[in-house]
Amino acid sequence: MSHYGTNQVSPRHTASQMFQQRLPEIYQTLPAARDTRRDAWAAVLPRRWRGAIRFGLSTALAVSDLVAILVTAYLVEAIYYEFAFDQQIATGMTGSFQLAGLVAVFVLLTNVVRDEYSIETQLTRGLHRRRMASLWLAAWGIVLVVGFATKTTTDFSRAVAIGFFLTGLPALYLSRLVIVGLVRRTMTSGSPSISRIHLVGFEEDIASFHANNDAQALNLRVIGTSYLRRVDPREDASVRQAQMSEDLDLAVSVVRFLRPDDVFILVPWTDAADIERCVDAFLRVPAALHLRPGSVMDRFPDLKLARVGRLSGINIGRRPLTFSEIALKRGLDVVLSAIALVLLAPLLASIALLIKLDSPGPVFFRQRRYGFNQQAFGVFKFRSMKTEQNAVFRQATRNDSRITRIGAILRRTNLDELPQLINVLMGEMSLVGPRPHALAHDRSFERRIALYARRHNVMPGITGWAQVNGLRGETLTDLDMERRVNHDLHYIDNWSVWLDIQIMIQTIASRRAYRNAR
Repeated sequence: MSHYGTNQVSPRHTASQMFQQRLPEIYQTLPAARDTRRDAWAAVLPRRWRGAIRFGLSTALAVSDLVAILVTAYLVEAIYYEFAFDQQIATGMTGSFQLAGLVAVFVLLTNVVRDEYSIETQLTRGLHRRRMASLWLAAWGIVLVVGFATKTTTDFSRAVAIGFFLTGLPALYLSRLVIVGLVRRTMTSGSPSISRIHLVGFEEDIASFHANNDAQALNLRVIGTSYLRRVDPREDASVRQAQMSEDLDLAVSVVRFLRPDDVFILVPWTDAADIERCVDAFLRVPAALHLRPGSVMDRFPDLKLARVGRLSGINIGRRPLTFSEIALKRGLDVVLSAIALVLLAPLLASIALLIKLDSPGPVFFRQRRYGFNQQAFGVFKFRSMKTEQNAVFRQATRNDSRITRIGAILRRTNLDELPQLINVLMGEMSLVGPRPHALAHDRSFERRIALYARRHNVMPGITGWAQVNGLRGETLTDLDMERRVNHDLHYIDNWSVWLDIQIMIQTIASRRAYRNAR
């Protein structure tokens, strides 16, 4: 790869050399045989039916959703009639098809508007369970509103409607899982429907792109590269401008010939003038134009342009929870924790009695921990260790001699955490969230683990995503805590009511939730 200087090479020779370097290697070593050469050109030039293939794959996704909805509704109604009336449903437009049709119209139209069926969406996001669940609930909300407005709710069997509501979403998941799997298998590096991109930038930026990105893993094909030449900073501004104009004119010519889907400008954002010239040049070609400021883009996969008032900016992260989400989560916490305290009152009283009989000391153990926004509070737990005067905090370890007989049972079964239901009612904790750590641990890990303090952007919880995945108990190394923190951050970034309910169920029923409990 040559590094271009200034005036030692004739413009004609420079242009020819740049053209050769802008083309993929396959162009520079074209075979002599005519048929083989034709195949080589076909590998990088757009296929005639490429658009139709991509449209067909997107249509297949939409059709799979439609079929999943209609078939599920029909099967639910057929099973209901078979067991309830011992007869088969009549052929034709049944009530289930009418209900499913209304749900399907809303689901499909919304997904089309959100570009959910595009190839890029499926390759990057795949199954987005939260979005699918939200859309399913919204569709049924529309069904209820339409049924109430038209007074047709009595036309449909309640048993069929409930059965369809409960089974339709899993059927959509399964159908999408199969189709997306097929799409991903067809989108190989040799697939005619894969995205074809052209890179533009200085030599070191393009080299960095190739070093940090595997085009095949990204489901992309780099069909061309245009290198921009660096100019000696001592040169006059007019020389730099003339050279940049020459480079960009040649690059635009190559892009017009290759007809890529997307052009990526890899010029650093600090070179604002060069970016402006690149943008002006490539807005003249029929390809999507992208600016890529570097590795910062890879840290935030959900970047989007946002406006605050009349100010525009690139949004790299939203608030952990919106006001409505906070209200919904708080309502769920209050209702469930109050019910749990009433139902578990006999169990709590029995545990308290056993603790008093087992060893001297208080029933409850209260320790200062950081909560939301790093505000300290006292967390309640059943005492599981022997009482020690003026003891320095030390994390419990396996076979710790300080743990009492009852305490060992409480820790293995997670029952020592039940008094934190009081913290939930007091608004200091949530049922689900990152587990709060002792103050000494927080200060220590915050200095050593990146983004550790981000755990405090939401309310701490009695249980959490890390705990139901077996990441609890003693943290012997920073790597142990990093795994726990990564799971907590995943929970913050993907919160939903359904995720909270899933974690609550797994806390009780999953064997992994009891792993490392001691």
